[in-house]
Amino acid sequence: NPIMPKVFYDGTCPVCSREIGFYQRRGGDTNIEWVDIDTAPAADFPVGLTREDALARFHFVDRTGRLHDGAAAFAQLWSEMPRFRWLGRIAQFGPILFALERVYLVFLRLRTQRLP
Repeated sequence: NPIMPKVFYDGTCPVCSREIGFYQRRGGDTNIEWVDIDTAPAADFPVGLTREDALARFHFVDRTGRLHDGAAAFAQLWSEMPRFRWLGRIAQFGPILFALERVYLVFLRLRTQRLP
C-alpha cells in the first residue's frame, strides 16, 4: 500500500519556510503531507527519525515509506510534484545528486549562521 509522501521541514527557519511555501503554492500541497518539525508531535515522525536529526537536515518519506535526507530528499520531493518531476528525475542521477548534496552542505553551513 502506498503511503502519502511526507516532507519534514524546520518551520522556524525563514529560508526553509519560504521554500516550503513556494512548493505548496505550486501544487505540492495536495499529494504531500507537510510536517513542521518544530510543532509536530513525536508520533508524526517515522521510526528512525528524531527531532534533532530532522532539524539538522531536510527529510522526505516517499510512497514506499523510505526515508531520504539532504539532496536526495529534495530529488524525491521534486519527483512527486508535476511541475518539478523532470527536475527530480535529473537530480536522482548519481553525479548530479553528488553535486547537489555538496551545494546543500554549503547551505547548511550558512543556515547555522542564521541567515534570514
